[in-house]
Amino acid sequence: MDHVFNFWLSVIAISIIGALAHFVYEWAHHNRTIGLFTAVNESTWEHIKIALTGAFLWGLYDGFVYGYLPNYFLAKLTSLLVIAITIPSIFYFYRLFAKKSILALDISLFFIAIILGQLSFFGILVAPTTPYIVEYLATIGLFVFFGAYMTLTLKPLKTILFKDPITGKFGFRAHTHLQKIKAKAKSRLKSATKKK
Repeated sequence: MDHVFNFWLSVIAISIIGALAHFVYEWAHHNRTIGLFTAVNESTWEHIKIALTGAFLWGLYDGFVYGYLPNYFLAKLTSLLVIAITIPSIFYFYRLFAKKSILALDISLFFIAIILGQLSFFGILVAPTTPYIVEYLATIGLFVFFGAYMTLTLKPLKTILFKDPITGKFGFRAHTHLQKIKAKAKSRLKSATKKK
C-alpha cells in the first residue's frame, strides 16, 4: 500500500468528516448521542473534538490496513495527541497577538493539525519497531484518550478550552439553541404577564 497516497487520502477523509461533524449536531436536531461525536458549541474543545472524530472514524480504515504493524497503536495515539495539542497551542498563541479569532486562520489550523497528526502517524508507523511494552501502553492510552474524548462533552472542565465564546457556557448547555429557547420562554412569560 502506498503510504503517500494513504497519507493524503487520510488527510482529506479526516478533514471532510471533521468539517461535517461541525454541523451534524444541528442537522440531527440536537441529539445528545450525536453530540458526543460532533460540535455542540463553539468552544476550542469542540473544534478539537471534530478533528478527533474524523481521526477516530478514519481509524476504522487505517486499523484494517495498518493494524497488523507493530507500531500501529503508538502511531494512532500519537496522531490523536498531536491534533489535540496543535489546535489549542496555535490558536491561543496567535490570539495573543490578534486578540480575536480569525476564521481563515482557524480553518487553516484545523487542516494543519490534521496534516501534522497524519505525518506523525505515518512517521511512527514506518519507524523501527518499538518494544512490546510501549505498544501495550499505547493501546491502553488509546482507550483512556477515547474515554476522555467522550466524557469531556458531558462533563467539560470549567476552563477556557471548554468555554463557548458566544454564550460563556460549557458543553451541551452552551449550545445556542438552548439560549434561544430560554429567551423565547422569557419573552412569552413577560408578554403573558403584561397582558394580565
